[in-house]
Amino acid sequence: MNIPSDLKYTKDHEWIKIEGDQITVGITDFAQSELGDIVYVEVETLDETLEAEEVFGTVEAVKTVSDLFLPVSGEIVAFNEALENEPEKVNSDPYGEGWMVKVKVTDASQLEGLMSADDYKALIGA
Repeated sequence: MNIPSDLKYTKDHEWIKIEGDQITVGITDFAQSELGDIVYVEVETLDETLEAEEVFGTVEAVKTVSDLFLPVSGEIVAFNEALENEPEKVNSDPYGEGWMVKVKVTDASQLEGLMSADDYKALIGA
């Protein structure tokens, strides 16, 4: 199970890469393996400002559809458009080419509440 130590995590199995006042968000290796083959990623919140834990999109796998929750409040400033034609990138490279959105953070103090890699490992029993 790949859980990079330089990222932050949520109980909803999203990973967060902090880059100044902007973050990149995707789903973890654990989440993609639990979902199975991902066939569609939908994000209709581009250019919207959402609160922490609001749904920013969905990921559809062969067996299920799962909501994607924004880890911190902010504006969705980019969507990984490559996922429209190649949603399987979430399975093959969840921390790289499978990223989902970039968010301009509106409340940086919320970043402190995110889990470390060790905390996330404990959550999933890794």
